[in-house]
Amino acid sequence: MKKALITGITGMAGSHLADYLLTLGDVEVHGALRWRSRPDNIEHLTGKIELHDCDLRDYHNVLQVMDKIKPDFIFHLAAQSFVPTSWVSPAATMKDNIEMQANVFEAVREIGIDPSIQIALSSEEYGLVLPDEVPINEDNPLRPLSPYAVSKIAQDMMGYQYNQSYGLKVVRTRTFNHEGPRRGEVFVTSNFAKQIAEIEAGKKAPVIEVGNLEAKRDWSDVRDVVRGYWLAVNKCIPGEVYVIASGETRTVQQMLDILLGFSTVKVEIRQDPSRMRPSDVEILWGDYTKFHKQTGWEPTIPFEKTLEDLLNYWRHKVSKCL
Repeated sequence: MKKALITGITGMAGSHLADYLLTLGDVEVHGALRWRSRPDNIEHLTGKIELHDCDLRDYHNVLQVMDKIKPDFIFHLAAQSFVPTSWVSPAATMKDNIEMQANVFEAVREIGIDPSIQIALSSEEYGLVLPDEVPINEDNPLRPLSPYAVSKIAQDMMGYQYNQSYGLKVVRTRTFNHEGPRRGEVFVTSNFAKQIAEIEAGKKAPVIEVGNLEAKRDWSDVRDVVRGYWLAVNKCIPGEVYVIASGETRTVQQMLDILLGFSTVKVEIRQDPSRMRPSDVEILWGDYTKFHKQTGWEPTIPFEKTLEDLLNYWRHKVSKCL
């Protein structure tokens, strides 16, 4: 059986990727996680995957784990991925995201293995997008508007450099927003869904706290996205970059309206100044033509289904706490 290593396996995308790989039947799934991780998202996978304690910021730790597994595929998903946190801790965000990936690459080189490596990049790299530049493809200029975006551009360029310099089989995927069950509560779709679930359960006053509702985003379902990650390591050209997106865009307000449509609660919408960013990306709308031509991938799960599943996920979690 082929061996796949997922960094960041306890995150939303990592856990869903593990789910998907297990359905293939011929992939042995390994996950790297820090000792302080809360593995709620992968409790259902107990006994089906092999977990390894690994601080990706510790090169010797990474080397030890990589030498033990010798993976055929590496999905590097681990990162400090919350944009507002990068404003509070810009140096830590950049240091951690760059250092973790460099350690993975260097361990591959030192051990002498030749895995296919997918690195999870972000549409945030595009930042300031001009009106005539949408939908956004791989050739659009990168104008980052957050420390997080800067860190992802560094990872992006590092992937290119290690492919050119050392022949590492790195595929770069710039994924636009992806959502679904197990999404961290700090992210906007999940945060709104959690607030609605708490209001329904009587645990919160009927007020939804919001930030910028005018920003436009391209949302995909995480289950579609992780299927794309598998296609990326099997069908994409190493060194190349690919956009993974739904090809549609909605405002945050429209997303909230869809969520509220699944509930009967009457709420007040109240803007919270603490949720506003120093500079915000106004529109992210992706063109996945290149990725589709290379792999045949296209999104299959409607956005309404994604949000309904996310809301039900939070309803279940909130009910368990009653």
